Amino acid sequence: MSEEQTENINPITGTQYKDLMNAGLTWLRTNQESVNALNVFPVPDGDTGTNMVLTLQAAIDEMTTTPDNKVGEIAEKLAHGALMGARGNSGVILSQIWRGFSKGIANCTTLDASYLVEGMKQARETAYKGVVRPVEGTILTVCKDMAIAAEKALKKTQDPYEIIKIITDAAQVSVDHTPELLDVLKEAGVVDAGGKGLMHIFEGMVRHIEGEPLDVSPVQVQPLSIVGQQEALNSAEPGQDYEVIVDFQPHQPLELETFYEQLENIGTSIQVGEGDGIYRMHIHVPTEKRYEPIDYTMSLGTISKVHIENLMIQMDGSAGQPAEEPIKLTKVAPGEIAMVTISPGAGFSRIFASLGAAAIVEGGQTMNPSTQEILAAFENLPTDQIIILPNNKNIIMAANSAAELSVKQVKVIPSVTVPQGLAAMLRLVPGHDFETVVQGMEQALTEVESGEITTAVRDVEIDGIDVKEGQIISLHNGKLIGSNENLKDGCLVFLETAKAEDYELLTMFYGQNISKEEAEKMAAVIREKYPDLEVELQYGGQPHYQFILSLE
Repeated sequence: MSEEQTENINPITGTQYKDLMNAGLTWLRTNQESVNALNVFPVPDGDTGTNMVLTLQAAIDEMTTTPDNKVGEIAEKLAHGALMGARGNSGVILSQIWRGFSKGIANCTTLDASYLVEGMKQARETAYKGVVRPVEGTILTVCKDMAIAAEKALKKTQDPYEIIKIITDAAQVSVDHTPELLDVLKEAGVVDAGGKGLMHIFEGMVRHIEGEPLDVSPVQVQPLSIVGQQEALNSAEPGQDYEVIVDFQPHQPLELETFYEQLENIGTSIQVGEGDGIYRMHIHVPTEKRYEPIDYTMSLGTISKVHIENLMIQMDGSAGQPAEEPIKLTKVAPGEIAMVTISPGAGFSRIFASLGAAAIVEGGQTMNPSTQEILAAFENLPTDQIIILPNNKNIIMAANSAAELSVKQVKVIPSVTVPQGLAAMLRLVPGHDFETVVQGMEQALTEVESGEITTAVRDVEIDGIDVKEGQIISLHNGKLIGSNENLKDGCLVFLETAKAEDYELLTMFYGQNISKEEAEKMAAVIREKYPDLEVELQYGGQPHYQFILSLE
């Protein structure tokens, strides 16, 4: 490269760096639901896109507080915001990526190609070090492949903008390859959600560089099985009274641009999927237009399946549930142990409080609390002995981050289910020393069998089980064990797999989407089937899951 060519290459200024990051966030938010939909299990709780959006939003909020226009200073602020705002495992890893990137460019005023490449290298190293057992085929792999592409690109160009484009292309290739590295992704027919989210962030930067819009997704066809699995589960926007899903086989090749344009005149939340020549159209519409998508689709081809759901009724999930009472937390004195628990529902919160919780953080699937929220729950408690129960595998990393940030003595008990957390709480004995209580709680995790019963949101074959959309699926300690046509069989397959006859107590925690009457009928069926098993029914208040089951 000649000296004249080098002079024409401008580094990225602080203002431009901020613009790139904001563009990445905007594009990630635009594609948030498609990332959420990349759930391995056909369970209505995909939240990777949401966690990454909220993490990056917290990072950018912190970034905007600095008047400094040096890229290194801006990146440091952004990394701190990401750390404090990290939600879920994907959010924590994303925060480590930005932390490493900020290390690599710590001393730069403007971001040239060499600093950019060093930032990506440090991002890779820090992200891998932040995970106890790194798994390939995840966001870590995508970050690694981007760093490798950056190093190779530096040999060809000194233009930082060109390198961003190159590493974004590498990210897309890496994301597409993740199912080949991780069998569970290949079996489920999806790519890694975290890697996809990271790719979208950089893709947003590229779209900003090239002057392309960031608030409208390009017309694209998704795998048939993931269309419609997430949208109906989110809060319906004004005018989105009904969800309509239509499967059809077009008479002529489908012109996607025209198809989308016509659907946009009818409703919102539009998705289109394709598989084996069958297209699936998903849309939210006002009441008066609920049949228009069907009529329009029928004009294009032969309809094979129609699904219509009233979103307003779906959103009213509290009818018939117990009235919420004020939660009374346990007051702790200096030197006492304070229990901090994560709870996915109002019923569980009351139970944790009754067992001695000093602080309760709302959270679970689709609502992972941030590192900062967990830290804030116990930092002002008048004791320096803290035990945290995450009660969800996707919250453990954020809990660990909160523990590391505190000057107090904090121990995270790695409970991955709510039943495990409740079992651990029973080991809280006043007067016992910290280490004895911790050891007892860790032991308690192994003494409970956890079950989850929910409804499948897509067709998939995984773990040797053929799942059809709408069937009741059963999970035992996080593993998919059955797919059945009704709730009764779904509960019984869990009990059979977990060998319920060897246990004394079954506690059934029913959620938002099932009435107390239905739950009582199911408890009666189980009592008849297992007469020697004591069966208790309690309101958990969790979303998405009809039952969370605990065998002790």
